[in-house]
Amino acid sequence: MANYENYSSRGRSAAKSSTGLMTRVFGWQSLGLMISAVVAFIVATTPLLFKALVMNKILFYGLIFGQLGLVMALGFMAHKMSYSTMVAAYVGYALMTGITLSTIFMVYTMSSIAACFGIAAGMFGIMAVYGYVTKADLSGFGNIMLMGLIGVLIASLVNMFMNNDTMSYVLSFLSIIIFTGLTAYDVQKIKNFSAAAVDEEMISKVAILGALTLYLDFLNIFLHLLFLLGGRRRD
Repeated sequence: MANYENYSSRGRSAAKSSTGLMTRVFGWQSLGLMISAVVAFIVATTPLLFKALVMNKILFYGLIFGQLGLVMALGFMAHKMSYSTMVAAYVGYALMTGITLSTIFMVYTMSSIAACFGIAAGMFGIMAVYGYVTKADLSGFGNIMLMGLIGVLIASLVNMFMNNDTMSYVLSFLSIIIFTGLTAYDVQKIKNFSAAAVDEEMISKVAILGALTLYLDFLNIFLHLLFLLGGRRRD
């Protein structure tokens, strides 16, 4: 009985640990998305700011490279960063992404942006729940999705020169499938990290990295859905 109680206690502790970690992850992801959405709307509805963004190519591409730089820094240098630095980098990334996302309001109608956001949220939510509750090991599935993502990225680079509309639609469709699948894989991977976390600082850092990963999954689902289904402005 004593051994059973010991294992049962460990199981409850592990479940509590994973739940606490995922609560932090989704909290940070939600905050990042909210920051990006608010900033995008403010920039899009402030003519002076929006004009400065679209008329200044150096500023626009500077923001793009800045986003890439922060993602790479968080991905490869997290072990050297303090928790506060990681938080600042994550919030900075969300801010810069919001500024660049403001351009979608120039291309798509507000109703279609809202509709695609809702669809993306539903798809993301379903796969996130599946990734959290499933007992199946999604490692093999995740590796397939990652290989597919590499293929899509290479094809996208090629299509930048070909500018083939049909290929663009196919790649967006594939991207939705890949990032939807990666959502389940990433959630399970983050959940499993809770067992390896040895202290509060590590858990806090994993929460930021996990939030960034899921933020990117959701953002890509949303943007590719918008490309495929979004209604274009006519004015």
